[in-house]
Amino acid sequence: MTNILNNLNPEQLEAVTLPPVSEAGQSQSAMILAGAGSGKTKVLTTRIAWLIQTHQASPVGILAVTFTNKAAKEMLTRLSAMMPINTRGMWVGTFHGLCNRLLRAHHKDAGLPSTFQILDTQDQLSAIKRLLKSLKIDDEKYPPKQLQYFIAHAKEKGMRSKDMDRGDSFQNTMVELYQAYEEQCQREGVVDFAELLLRSYELLKHHQPIREHYQERFRHILVDEFQDTNALQYAWLKLISGYGTSNPSSVFAVGDDDQSIYAFRGADVENMRLFERHFKPYLVKLEQNYRSYGHILDAANHLIANNTERLGKNLRTDAGHGEPVRVYEAATDGTEAAWIVDEIKSMINTGSTRSEIAILYRSNAQSRIIEHGLFSAGIPYRVYGGLRFFERAEIKHALAYLRLLENPNDDTSFARVVNFPTRGIGAKSIETLQDSAKLNNCSFYAAAPYLEGKAGTSIGAFIRLIDHMRDATRHYTLPETVDYVIQNSGLIQHYVNEREGQDRVENLQELVNAATAFIAEEGFAQDTVASTSQDEPVLEMSPLAGFLAHASLEAGDNQAQAGQDAVQLMTVHAAKGLEFTNVFITGLEEGLFPHENSINEDDGLEEERRLMYVAITRAKERLFLSHTQSRLLHGQVRYNLPSRFLEELPATSLKHLTPRNKDARWGGATTTRMPSWSEGSDWGGPAATVPRSSNSAIAAPISSLPRKDNGHGFRVGQSVFHTKFGEGRILAIEGQAEQAKAHVNFNRHGAKWLQLAIAKLTAID
Repeated sequence: MTNILNNLNPEQLEAVTLPPVSEAGQSQSAMILAGAGSGKTKVLTTRIAWLIQTHQASPVGILAVTFTNKAAKEMLTRLSAMMPINTRGMWVGTFHGLCNRLLRAHHKDAGLPSTFQILDTQDQLSAIKRLLKSLKIDDEKYPPKQLQYFIAHAKEKGMRSKDMDRGDSFQNTMVELYQAYEEQCQREGVVDFAELLLRSYELLKHHQPIREHYQERFRHILVDEFQDTNALQYAWLKLISGYGTSNPSSVFAVGDDDQSIYAFRGADVENMRLFERHFKPYLVKLEQNYRSYGHILDAANHLIANNTERLGKNLRTDAGHGEPVRVYEAATDGTEAAWIVDEIKSMINTGSTRSEIAILYRSNAQSRIIEHGLFSAGIPYRVYGGLRFFERAEIKHALAYLRLLENPNDDTSFARVVNFPTRGIGAKSIETLQDSAKLNNCSFYAAAPYLEGKAGTSIGAFIRLIDHMRDATRHYTLPETVDYVIQNSGLIQHYVNEREGQDRVENLQELVNAATAFIAEEGFAQDTVASTSQDEPVLEMSPLAGFLAHASLEAGDNQAQAGQDAVQLMTVHAAKGLEFTNVFITGLEEGLFPHENSINEDDGLEEERRLMYVAITRAKERLFLSHTQSRLLHGQVRYNLPSRFLEELPATSLKHLTPRNKDARWGGATTTRMPSWSEGSDWGGPAATVPRSSNSAIAAPISSLPRKDNGHGFRVGQSVFHTKFGEGRILAIEGQAEQAKAHVNFNRHGAKWLQLAIAKLTAID
């Protein structure tokens, strides 16, 4: 065909060149099951290029939905490199970004002002707190975060307050607060993230001309990460694709049900099965993996095969088996961390890049002791997923001032900066303003002239500051406006006077650079942001409004940016979509991974297994799995069994690492550090399996072991009871006093090493 199809494997080629129209002349949808590392972005991008190059679609007739702004930008960059087209008018973006674009173009039909602002998660929480305070609601009985989740969950199900069951008194109050929140947002001209989707869904549903316009325009719809869609997103896709009409669009859905790990955010893997039933798509499986070696993929395939509700696929590679997956059992979490640090030192000493080493864990609480170990060893590290640029407090303050220039009725922004930097406006004055706004059914800004006395004077001065900055910047470029505001609002001076405010000052100065980059990257004129397509209503929007929308969408993006050359620490959830040469998966114990909360949840264990599958498939060359016999979590020592997931991995792909004893005597055995992966030629040899609970040499008969007390009250051969593991018998004791450890064979749980100072064993005889 053409060079855009070069370097595609047979499966990818089949997916890219699937006819969007069947032989019967009907649109043909497709489901692309894209395994981890199988080149799904390449397939999606090439599919778009192929449709355009073969004249089956025009750039403005394609709708492509991604789940992150980063993925959308990468897709557009690749498209520009593949063929000479102007991608600026294309509808490629996240669900939220595309819905924002739709609502901007049809704000009147959607019942929104042209200058409506977007509340990010923190702004929404602030708005909810303000609502509860104005209604004099006990925020301990009705916590703001709980109400925030309640509202988001309802919207993701496509439900307004009027659609909800009132139920008991608590539920009834929550519904009433949801209704009050809706009214407050409508009055202020703001929308939250869930509202972007729900409002655009309602726009399409209730306005037939608009719906039919976009159904006719977007004849080719492509969706990335389909397994992460929620109920409302799927309903939106059905609506805009014309599902159920005589001539629906072709939907090209790319996803992996084995990587559906965001149920807690509302993602529903069932949407993939619904798509199969509703759209009757042509199925293509992308199983060729270009990331990992064979042993890693075999581990992933064997593990995920234990899930029953799968569409089914098996990853494969031409890269060979590679090194076996190494499994390490530690006595404590401290021992586990020390082992990880030793392995990382060896990797760095043999030339590994720190940023290509990742340590994954199920719970954030696990990171502390690993961080301590890395810090003590002088190894730079980064906890992935920290605060991003647009989430930093000083940036949010600056954006609040900018929002007030664009929309002075934005009460959330008003409340955030009315007394920041401090200007003598106390809580009492703000409360008086809130009462006035409620009485006059208007915004804080509009209510200010009604105030008298000290409150009227101080808040009036703030109003004049906002009005002055708006007038002064009326003919400024966007970067000039941002610079003027951060200087004249008092923010720069405030942080200059702070003891450690230099970083915040630099961040504020960087906001000016962000505004400059926004203008350059988006290709907007300095005076207006306008729609570039002739097929949609003309949309005029100031650069400031566009930049503020961009900032909110970026703050809501769940992908962190790559950091410096440092070891990467992160939860498994945060690792989704990333890859590393060397990966450690820690804390593989029952109750931790899989998490104890998953056992009693519908599909909970299967989602945990999918999470483990995602963790395994992050590794390119080397994978290390570790678990401990005891772990300090939340201030308590926990004794856990090894994770069931370890039992579900193929023995032929594993190499169990166990301490080597200098002395085989149970009573006084000492251990040496295990050699790292880089030491000795035997590490690349055949995988060896060692009993999982064996931490020492082969046990000698009880009668031949020394029976010395060693000063801690226990002896070898003694029967004991443990509150979690039940009855057992001491096989061996090593160490003295508080450092003493006992090797106990429990009747139901096998042999365990326990530290006597903390294990709380009870002697039976």
